[in-house]
Amino acid sequence: MQLEVSAEVILSQLGYSKSEASLKQAEKMIESTIDFDKFAKHILTLNDHLKKMNAYVGLSNKSNYLKIKCDENDSDEILEEFHNEVLHWANKYNVKLQKLDNKPIYYILGTI
Repeated sequence: MQLEVSAEVILSQLGYSKSEASLKQAEKMIESTIDFDKFAKHILTLNDHLKKMNAYVGLSNKSNYLKIKCDENDSDEILEEFHNEVLHWANKYNVKLQKLDNKPIYYILGTI
């Protein structure tokens, strides 16, 4: 069975309440992300792995992409584990990321 990751599924699985604004934001993100459907279901697994590091996948208020973010106040070991986990995930599923300078934040741009 193939799970279709719709805007509603993303909102629900990432812990957002379903509103008109959040649905539009999620739909814009899906449209902006190259080949979103090829790796979408793996975003939910990544989010689960990141929770133990005080990190998460979420909608961005500054762009039409999903962001992957870790608390900047975490220990160096947790931040290193976070970066390793995100990069491993991106390499495994051929996902292109954009890292923000000097911040533990990535944007998911789509497939490579």
